Amino acid sequence: MNLKEHIHINPWQYLIASFIILIGIGTLLLNLPIVTYDGTMHFVDTLFVSTSAVCVTGLSTISTSGFNWVGELVLLILMQLGAIGIMTLSSSFILALKGKTSLKHKHSFFNTHANASLHEIDHILKFILIITFISEFIGAILLTIGFYIQGFSLFDAIHQGVFHSVSAFCNAGFSTFDDSMIDMNVIIKYTVMMLIIIGGLGYHVIYEIIQKRKSNKRYSLHTKIVLISSVGLIFIGAILIFLFENGNVSITDSLFQSVTTRTAGFNTIDLTKMHYLSLFFMTLLMFIGASPGSTGGGIKTTTFFIVIVSLFKILKGKTEIVIFNRRISNEVVLKSFAVLTTYFMVIFIGTLFLMFHTSYGFLNTMFEVVSALGTVGLSLGVSAEVGVYGKLILIIIMFVGRVGPVSLAMLTFRKHQETKIKYPEESIY
Repeated sequence: MNLKEHIHINPWQYLIASFIILIGIGTLLLNLPIVTYDGTMHFVDTLFVSTSAVCVTGLSTISTSGFNWVGELVLLILMQLGAIGIMTLSSSFILALKGKTSLKHKHSFFNTHANASLHEIDHILKFILIITFISEFIGAILLTIGFYIQGFSLFDAIHQGVFHSVSAFCNAGFSTFDDSMIDMNVIIKYTVMMLIIIGGLGYHVIYEIIQKRKSNKRYSLHTKIVLISSVGLIFIGAILIFLFENGNVSITDSLFQSVTTRTAGFNTIDLTKMHYLSLFFMTLLMFIGASPGSTGGGIKTTTFFIVIVSLFKILKGKTEIVIFNRRISNEVVLKSFAVLTTYFMVIFIGTLFLMFHTSYGFLNTMFEVVSALGTVGLSLGVSAEVGVYGKLILIIIMFVGRVGPVSLAMLTFRKHQETKIKYPEESIY
């Protein structure tokens, strides 16, 4: 294998291997004697929690509040590393320590971040670390104020503020409270929402928004689609949840649930008491997820946008997909439908296997599977009750959801050289 092929293939392998290694390390750390848990915790539970933290999902088979401060610190580190991504983080630290990255690291980063230009990698890597820690620092300060007003001591407020700031920005959804964000004040709720949105936009979009203030360049098509999709989904989601719940929840809680459902997994409403229409719609939001290059999962807002626009264009008899005076290539359209189909297949198979072992009903089971695949973390209580077999299924789904069904599929197919032969077309009815 020559160097070019090595560089082209290995980034996905490195990415998957790094997540597996991190999950293993996290599992071992959570089983150390210095990590104590107030309750019963088996090995499969620590494996589940470690996978959930690295995959920034938030699902848990045990209560996070039962861990001591060492256990919480392990979870916080796993969330941080998992969100940024091992390859990106390692490249960033190399850049910070040496002031530059090797060509191999640049190619690896470039191959896993399709929207980045090779000459911009060094600058983008610095930006990723800066925006991450600045956002989490500001969020920690605001959340500390919120928790202090909520009635916590100053030390506990700082502790809760730091943990939940990292968890929110990383779109992880882990909380040290059994009831998550229920009955918290508006400072906490809106700060968490802000962190989730920033973390879910994607570093490329944030980078472009900041750069736009320094120049008169127009936003790229990618950024326009992400912003329109994100704003639209947030407000449409909030309105529908408020209507489905017949006004029994506040506007703030409806907005919070719309924001957090797409990637984060916090909740300010008791999900088990919500109307089935709300739960079904929230399943759709979890399926769509966040934006490319972000800390969230799902099929991504851009994929959803391209699929919807393509459907309307095709039904109108259009042969080209044009958005904001820019033509979308057929390759992008096909990839979008491929991602959509792959996620549907994983959800179907995951729900089928989980329902074979449990009896929680179709909606509850599918809700849990989509939450795991979309790395969301919202739960109707299924994860904690499914037994070892069900937990292992959800662990696999969380891992697949984090590294991406398509990236996993890419490893199972050898890259063939494109043939120059053009075959005749024929219609299919």
